[in-house]
Amino acid sequence: MIWRRPIRPLALAFALAAPVALHAQAPQNDLASVQRHLAATQTMTADFSQTDRNGRVLTGKLTLKKPGKIRFQYEKGVPILLVSDGKSLYFLDYQVGQKQRWPIGNSPLGILLNPERDASKFAKVVPSNDPRIVSVEAYDPKRPEYGRITMIFARQPSAPAGLMLQGWVALDAQANRTTVRLTNQQFNLPVADNAFRFNEPRRVRR
Repeated sequence: MIWRRPIRPLALAFALAAPVALHAQAPQNDLASVQRHLAATQTMTADFSQTDRNGRVLTGKLTLKKPGKIRFQYEKGVPILLVSDGKSLYFLDYQVGQKQRWPIGNSPLGILLNPERDASKFAKVVPSNDPRIVSVEAYDPKRPEYGRITMIFARQPSAPAGLMLQGWVALDAQANRTTVRLTNQQFNLPVADNAFRFNEPRRVRR
């Protein structure tokens, strides 16, 4: 695969952190069910497929561990990494030797990584015609630069709180849309803390 670099890191961070909705008409208690699912999920691993607004697809492996740790490891040949060490979210571009950082508390990832966060203050259930789907949109009107995210869950009795996170769609502040789909989800298996370490990118000398 040939790596081309038209991905903007902030939009990427929103995309990978932002679960999005389809079209659902769900009961009022669905948001509480989502909160129970998030609280019951201490670790998760999954394969992900990310599609940007131009239709380009990247794949990789997602690893999550609460509190605050997440890693999006891209397929071989893609020299970028999105990772949180529990305090900060980092976007690493090894091709150009660039590292960018955001506090986890100021990131849309907070809804996935902080089980104590009250989703009812910034999220709502999105109506859908499919009773098997629960979609929750998160948006902070005080922070429009964070964009708008919506998580998509499927009802599945074997998953935590009866919900399986299927993926998300994200809209950044410039209305750029990114879709992430998850497969092979596994919950609450042991995950070592060193899974969230990373090598510092080396700055490219010109």
